[in-house]
Amino acid sequence: MKIAISAEGQGLESRVDQRFGRCRWFTLIDTETGNYQAVANEQNLNAAQGAGIQSAEIVSRNGAEAVVTGHCGPKAFRTLTVAGIKIFTGAEGTVADALEKFKTGALTEAEDADVEGHWV
Repeated sequence: MKIAISAEGQGLESRVDQRFGRCRWFTLIDTETGNYQAVANEQNLNAAQGAGIQSAEIVSRNGAEAVVTGHCGPKAFRTLTVAGIKIFTGAEGTVADALEKFKTGALTEAEDADVEGHWV
């Protein structure tokens, strides 16, 4: 399974970015092989509107089947859900920590957005 984790940096030891739509990077990880790549999301850091939607499109285009993040707003949540991408919120620590929690089932799939739009 390919997952996208919102990240502050490009490596597995980077901190999980608590913001989905306005995170700096997405770490895309194949949970079966462990292969990963960092995908920039910098164009959405200061977007006036639509950061969540555009970020959802980025992870969808890159083949993610699930997103692991700290928080997810309503527009991003709807866009990811329509794309068939599962959302897991409440992640913290490093990307490696979040990956391990995902693999062991310690993260719960979100049923709805957990923050308002334009959350910083």
